[in-house]
Amino acid sequence: MDVSLVLIIVMAVLFGCGVYAMLERSLTRVLIGFLLLGNAVNLLLLIVMGRPGRAPFYGTEGEVSDPLPQALTLTAIVITFAVSAFLLALIYRSWQLGQADTVEDDEADIALRERTEIEEDLMDDEVDLEDDDATTDFVGVATAPIRVLHAKDLAGLVDDAPVDRPVPAAPDQTDTDGGRSTGESTGEEPR
Repeated sequence: MDVSLVLIIVMAVLFGCGVYAMLERSLTRVLIGFLLLGNAVNLLLLIVMGRPGRAPFYGTEGEVSDPLPQALTLTAIVITFAVSAFLLALIYRSWQLGQADTVEDDEADIALRERTEIEEDLMDDEVDLEDDDATTDFVGVATAPIRVLHAKDLAGLVDDAPVDRPVPAAPDQTDTDGGRSTGESTGEEPR
């Protein structure tokens, strides 16, 4: 399998630029980064496919190409298109609301950034204490929603499910509906 070094370098540059652009605060740059990543994935799948061959039809002789990377490439294109459309809708709505597409820090981000190391240690200690006292809703076997039956439990079970029995036709009715009694055609019991 011959792999083109140029394709590998282009793919690596696209991955690097895409990741760098996605780490920005501007939603437009995030969209551009996502599009670069989508194209890098398509190139990766093209590289994985290897040397092109004939179409994989029944009865084709000689070397055929692998259809799996082609199917994965089509799937990656569709996913990239869908997420790009979603990001475009987010950018448009953000521009409508704030006349900018930049993601700003909210109060929780600012409070998290301003926490000191002592507060971090206190938060870690609180999490450890809560994990030790964790309870669930289903503590005992009697309150569990699912009961596992063993072979010894099956011996005492009684099948009390209702059984459908056919309704007998009345002897005095005439056959007016093509061989079926009145109860069978309407779903009701005959009178």
